[in-house]
Amino acid sequence: MKALEYDGYGGIERLELRDAPEPAVARGGVRVRVACAALNPKDAVVRRGKFRIVTGRRFPKRCGVDFAGQVVASDDPAFRPGDRVFGALHELTYARGTLAEEVAVRGFEIAALPARVRQEDAAALALVGLTSLQALRDVARLRPGGRVLIHGASGGVGTAAIQVARLLGGRVTTRSSAASRELCLSLGAETALDREGEAIAADGGFDAVFDVFGDFSFERARALLAPGGTFVSTVPSPRRVAMNLWSRVSARGERLIIVRPSRGDLDRLAAWMADGSLRAVVDSHFGLAEFAAAFRRLESKRARGKIVVAVGG
Repeated sequence: MKALEYDGYGGIERLELRDAPEPAVARGGVRVRVACAALNPKDAVVRRGKFRIVTGRRFPKRCGVDFAGQVVASDDPAFRPGDRVFGALHELTYARGTLAEEVAVRGFEIAALPARVRQEDAAALALVGLTSLQALRDVARLRPGGRVLIHGASGGVGTAAIQVARLLGGRVTTRSSAASRELCLSLGAETALDREGEAIAADGGFDAVFDVFGDFSFERARALLAPGGTFVSTVPSPRRVAMNLWSRVSARGERLIIVRPSRGDLDRLAAWMADGSLRAVVDSHFGLAEFAAAFRRLESKRARGKIVVAVGG
């Protein structure tokens, strides 16, 4: 089979599409033939070596976290060969990778894909949907009627977060480029602000500020939060990791979302996709052989929504 790999940290030129052995099915695991995968900013950040203290120096490493495809072998009684599935690998698992024709997964990393949901949409929403759901429901504890500000709302996580916040009963204000205003409103935002020219009105404060883009500080967010409100970021740093731990035992509301694959949460996303209340926003499509162009688009930071890579049939 073909798999995208790299032998050392660095730029896009490190990536190679290679022949690789079929992955073995672990006890309780599943092997999936990948139809579609999607790129995430962390695919580039990890490849450049920013998290090497965690990801280590064992190579080759692979790329890709979320995917949709078909089961080809299973040691999990919930899945049989031929089943359509989608899911997301644990974020720090880069020995495996979904930019490959087949991937070995653990049972909790996948869920059944309803027949009416397209594989490319499921691949596009797997990780960003989990991120949004766990950040808003579990970390920020958003309740019906709660107000949430989403900063960086036009990317993959942002477009999912608008919809998930609305499905949880939240009232959404977004910050993005002026060009993305109509997109944010169409996804369910009550107010869509231009991040360059419009001030944030914090009448009564926000119950949650969700920093998707990674450049909104807690000090800035604190003035916008209602009493007991929570600031959540998707972008880790040593300071944010420390503050996330401190916030668990103090009144400081600065948290970091650490996504955990969950079949139950994937089932929830699948149900929302099936009934049309959660839709994928896809920026662009590439084939697996076009991996360099796909990563250039990702690293331009201009994508609106997700970049989807067609891997197999």
